[in-house]
Amino acid sequence: MKNRYFFLNLIAIVTTVAIVFSACRRINEATELGGGLIPPVDGINTFDTLINVQTFNDTFGLATDSQYLDKNQEFFLGRINNDPFFGKTDARMFFELKPLVYPYSFGNAHPDSLFIDSVVLVMDYIETYGDTNTVQTVNVYEMDNIPANNFKVDSNYLIRKEHFSYSALLGSKTFTPKSLKDSVKVFRDTSRNQLRIRLDNSFGTRLLSYDSSKTSLNGAYANDSAFKSKLKGFAVRSMSSGNAVMGFNLNGVNTKLAIYYRYDKRVVPTTPKLDTTVAYFSFFSSLCAAANYIQRDYSGTPVEASVGGAISDQIAYIQTTPGTFTTIKIPDLATVNNRLIHRAELIIEQLYDLSDSTFSVPDLLYLDAFDPSITANYKYRTIPYDLSINSAGSFNLGSFGSFPTMSVDGAGNKIRVWKFNLSRYVQHILTGTQSIYDFRLLAPFSFIEQFGIPPGADITIPISINTSVAKGRVRVGGGNHPTQRMRLRLIYSKL
Repeated sequence: MKNRYFFLNLIAIVTTVAIVFSACRRINEATELGGGLIPPVDGINTFDTLINVQTFNDTFGLATDSQYLDKNQEFFLGRINNDPFFGKTDARMFFELKPLVYPYSFGNAHPDSLFIDSVVLVMDYIETYGDTNTVQTVNVYEMDNIPANNFKVDSNYLIRKEHFSYSALLGSKTFTPKSLKDSVKVFRDTSRNQLRIRLDNSFGTRLLSYDSSKTSLNGAYANDSAFKSKLKGFAVRSMSSGNAVMGFNLNGVNTKLAIYYRYDKRVVPTTPKLDTTVAYFSFFSSLCAAANYIQRDYSGTPVEASVGGAISDQIAYIQTTPGTFTTIKIPDLATVNNRLIHRAELIIEQLYDLSDSTFSVPDLLYLDAFDPSITANYKYRTIPYDLSINSAGSFNLGSFGSFPTMSVDGAGNKIRVWKFNLSRYVQHILTGTQSIYDFRLLAPFSFIEQFGIPPGADITIPISINTSVAKGRVRVGGGNHPTQRMRLRLIYSKL
């Protein structure tokens, strides 16, 4: 009998310990999700539930995409011809290169004593997005000398539109993007990270023939207006081949027009003495302008097939500016009764594909809300109460959820997971002080929208998310994906 009581007591102790351990485990998991918002000892009264969401893909078109690019940002050049999900990208660059000062001359030598060796367009290379091994052919054109091609040095240009015309081919080069990291050794220039394109010598001869006279027909170097009347700028584009876009820094030391020439420096008039030198025209922000044109083509792609449907998409397609976005609806949120929200998070999981190793994921994703009550031009607003700004003008993108965490999918592939914190927004909905909005999931470079806490006390603000345009895309599970569906998770206590 004594032994029987002993074993009964032992079983009771083991059962109690198991219950306590299980409860503590629930609390720890919830605390991990809630970021410290969940009470430390509340395993019984804290619950969680999943709310269904609906997802609908769309693309930014010329009529709706107002992305302008500052000339001091990273510019992209090249072609992506074979992204299996997002189709094609064509990135073209337009820019000016000029002498630093006016009036300008080549070593104070008279044009008649100057002889061209070569002229080379050099561009300061930063990175490649896409396949670094596929050959690209890049052409350089002179912009047409027409009034419509006048650059405005104080203007930023819409990246969805090709603003300038060009026809005169100056030079061409075929290469692989990976070769741009190689060191170069040329006259007075030994460095890496350059795209060098040799231009036609006749163009160099023309540059040498100009002078600094204000009255001469060839007086291109008298002042900036005279120079612009002779040379509107350069257009650079990749031709049919390629599967990558390359980033360049126009303000970098490696961006220049290198003019290699010989000049006669004779002392005795009858004894010619030729010497070789180089002159550089560069991109000076105070004098030069630039535009980046980026065209997306989704013809025949899964992106195109998913746009415009009335049924929630299984897969959401997100591409960096100028790209795609997904509208997220959560109608079931209206059926949730009032409760104390410890954590509300929109969980978004990357869908792995082998092509992700070539075309990488955007650095950050962003979530905002469509507000039909806004009468201003910008119909989207920051998520009320959860996206905030500090006194320095920085947003809490980290705690908000724009940065991903690493995880693995069911097949063991490494994926990224985003968890957007919507706790305060959802709490205000449940207490009847906030309307339910449709969300927009995107990977923007920068944009302008409404910000106000509470909504109604709005200001229009610029927001910067990713560090550049053109690079980055990801597929994520949509609202009805069979294994990695997007969902809203609520961690709460009953009132």
